[in-house]
Amino acid sequence: MSPLSTGFAPFRQYRTWYRVTGELGRGVPLIVLHGGPGCTHNYVLSLADLADGTRAVVHYDQLGCGGSTRLPDADPGFWTVELFLAELDNLLEHLGIAGSYDVLGQSWGGMLAAEHAVRRPAGLRKLVIADSPASMHDWSVAAGKLRAELPAEVREALDRHEATGDYANPEYKAASDVFYARHVCRILPNPPEVRRTLEAMEEDPTVYNAMNGPNEFHVIGSLRDWTVVDRLPAIEVPTLVLNGRYDEATDDCVRPYVDQIAGARHVRFENSSHMPHVEERATYLATVRAFLEEA
Repeated sequence: MSPLSTGFAPFRQYRTWYRVTGELGRGVPLIVLHGGPGCTHNYVLSLADLADGTRAVVHYDQLGCGGSTRLPDADPGFWTVELFLAELDNLLEHLGIAGSYDVLGQSWGGMLAAEHAVRRPAGLRKLVIADSPASMHDWSVAAGKLRAELPAEVREALDRHEATGDYANPEYKAASDVFYARHVCRILPNPPEVRRTLEAMEEDPTVYNAMNGPNEFHVIGSLRDWTVVDRLPAIEVPTLVLNGRYDEATDDCVRPYVDQIAGARHVRFENSSHMPHVEERATYLATVRAFLEEA
């Protein structure tokens, strides 16, 4: 069994909680960026299985989430892409791995990973972008198409409560769950690690509400106009792009990564939605491992 350690990295006047599976200093470590914004590391813990004698895997909770400093009273404008990029840079330096590392980002984590990679950090070796849009416009268009395929009574409930802003209404949440069961995680009931993240977000939705909005398909937060499409050619490291057949991050959402990053490869998991690392765990991990181990 790989050794496990946890700790905190000081970041400005805050601190970032992290977990290391394996031994840093052996090979190129993989750092995992979770989604949200505002999730926790729990639902992507399957990636820890990639730790072995030649690779450590680093998970962390981004600021405002999980075991890191919570700021429920922060102004919504506090939460920016630049904040989370600075936190990532700080963690890499704190762990002493800034000179050589791989990155896997899932959903919002993939967006953050792309923002990191376009800056061409000297230590970045390989990049995995999983279930992530390259622009929120594409994400919203895709969500609209998927939403149109929901049963009429579900669409009506969503429309009615969005018109009044009543996102906490149980009927609205139940209708949202229909979308989630189709396009976020198709394993029902959700596995324990997924439930832990969802429970943490329900307990403290500060970051998610500020940057995204009330749910996955109604994006009204500060990320609503975000795009990295025009900057993707700046990425020069080997890149693997992943998504699921039923993913809310549809093929149209991930296509700019494949088209605009030289040599990028795309793998789609045919029995998964937004969490193939959970829904097709063994195949997913084998795919990522093979990519990381290529010369």
